This record gives sequence, structure tokens and C-alpha cells, in this order.
Amino acid sequence: MSQIDKNGRVRMVNVTEKRETVRFARGHARIKMRKDVLDVIIAGEIKKGDVLSAAKIAGILAAKKTGELIPLCHPLNITHLDVSFKVLENPSAIEIEATAELVGRTGVEMEVLTAVSVAALTIYDMCKSMDKKMEIDGVYLIEKFGGESGHFIKK
Repeated sequence: MSQIDKNGRVRMVNVTEKRETVRFARGHARIKMRKDVLDVIIAGEIKKGDVLSAAKIAGILAAKKTGELIPLCHPLNITHLDVSFKVLENPSAIEIEATAELVGRTGVEMEVLTAVSVAALTIYDMCKSMDKKMEIDGVYLIEKFGGESGHFIKK
């Protein structure tokens, strides 16, 4: 999070005075693909290796580096992070969900959104030789709580 100071300069928001609370966020993304590509992923027959394991690791690593990737985003000490997948048959797609938790002064929304985005990009990268028309969409925050803004759930 950033703000513009009285001199018109963009700066990182000062969270020093904020109270530390448990912070939680859950994010979503989806990657759509042809049915035959989904079948090969499920069968574990992609030449580059286990797609979902690689995507999970990539998502976790990306979340941990969010403060380095997004300008003015606070680096966070995440205490729990998970990336999970749900295979959809019709339409052929994989839904990606990430959850993160910490005790801190700022939320973990950007971390879960980064995790699901990079997990989807990893799936695309590992399968692009079979289907260059894959589509990544549905990147959004599902839920967050902790801090002054309270509990948010996307309806």
C-alpha cells in the first residue's frame, strides 16, 4: 500500500503505529484450457514434470517475494501459506486458491493474489507447447480479515 505525502511524493504507508493482529486472506484464479491438456496434466504426463506440484511451489515462493515484486508493498513475515487446486471438467479448467496468515500490521491480500497469479502462469508455462490459447482469469480476493477494515467476503 502506498500514499502520496504533502510534497506529492509517493511513499510506502507507515504502519508503525498500527496494532498487530492476526491477518488472513484467501485469493482465487482460474486457468482454462482444452480438455486434452487437462487430461494430460491429471495423468502426470507433461514433459516438464508434475505441473500442479511445480505451480504450488511457484505460488508459495511468489507470495514470499511479493514485497520485492510490487512497488511500495510491505515485506511480510507470513506464518502460514497454502496453494490448492480444483480441477473442473466443464469447462476444462483449474481453479487455484491461496490462503495466507500472519500476525502483523498490514494484510496479506497482495500475497495471495500474487500466489494464485504465479501458480496460473506456471501452469501456462509448463503446458504452452500443447495449448497456447489457455486463458488465465478470475483473479480476485475471496476473503480477508484482521486489521481495522474488518472482515471482507466477496459475494
